[in-house]
Amino acid sequence: MVRSFDDTTRRNIAELCARFRRVQPGGAAPSLKRAAVAIALTRAKAGEGTAFLLTRRAANLRAHSAQWALPGGRCDPGENQAQSALRELHEELGVNSSESDVLGLLDDYPTRSGYLITPVVVWVSTDAVIAPNPDEVESVHHIALADIERDDAFSFTTILESTRRVIRFHLDGQHIHAPTAALIYQFREVLAGRDTRVAELEQPVFAWK
Repeated sequence: MVRSFDDTTRRNIAELCARFRRVQPGGAAPSLKRAAVAIALTRAKAGEGTAFLLTRRAANLRAHSAQWALPGGRCDPGENQAQSALRELHEELGVNSSESDVLGLLDDYPTRSGYLITPVVVWVSTDAVIAPNPDEVESVHHIALADIERDDAFSFTTILESTRRVIRFHLDGQHIHAPTAALIYQFREVLAGRDTRVAELEQPVFAWK
């Protein structure tokens, strides 16, 4: 299914996000550091469809270097999740968006490395200039929504170190893991009108630090 990048799609996704029943984890969540990422929706590179922006982190970063990620990072003091995601979107990719461009928030995802990540769905203007910051981003990729809505886009496996399922997003022969894969998967489920929880989906061991 190709979702045209237009006002009709924007309204539809905003409505789906509004109907989504967001759940925030309890328990150990207060001890986790707050972070936010942007599921930044823009025009696909080819055709008239809608895509989201996915980055490959710079190889010289101290944490999670060279890994696939949604634009985002730790929340600054006084910021809400939407403000943090918008700031990070600007710092990493040079994209200027406002809170009026936020379509909704998905579930918080607790990571093994001590963060509680809030995904923020953002509509990016067609005339937005995408200029990756080389200190943080090695490359930026437009991932068509149709690519995450395929039946075979995601798979699950197990590891010896955990009883939880490990999720993988298949992209051009590569495996993208949680937390990024889990957040993208939940967004895929929101697009289908389903309230699917992902907090228990596991990360591979290399992402635990």
